[in-house]
Amino acid sequence: QVQLVESGGGLVQAGDSLTLSCAASGGTFSTYVMGWFRQRPGKEREFVAAINRSGGRTIYADSVKGRFTISRNNAKLVYLQMNSLKPEDTAVYYCAAGSGITISPSRAYDYWGQGTQVTVSS
Repeated sequence: QVQLVESGGGLVQAGDSLTLSCAASGGTFSTYVMGWFRQRPGKEREFVAAINRSGGRTIYADSVKGRFTISRNNAKLVYLQMNSLKPEDTAVYYCAAGSGITISPSRAYDYWGQGTQVTVSS
């Protein structure tokens, strides 16, 4: 069983940067593909970014490509660096862990965190 706890959310202004963290415990961290998702007000949850088990490959949603960066380290932490934030990035951001090696926007994930709120004011 893997537990995921997100942190780093908050209220920022458009154009600002913010880094989200996801701390994993339980399980073998290195065997999981890690992803970030978000749920904007009134919308369904959507894929944001994912990183493979070694950290050597990343993928992003078109809406965040070039602005967001996902990374991971051996201390069971996954980060989402968010730059040039826009009001439409306002959402609850979730960290997720998935077994196996597949990295794609549509793959299923086995474990989810509780989410952290990011609000971007204009």
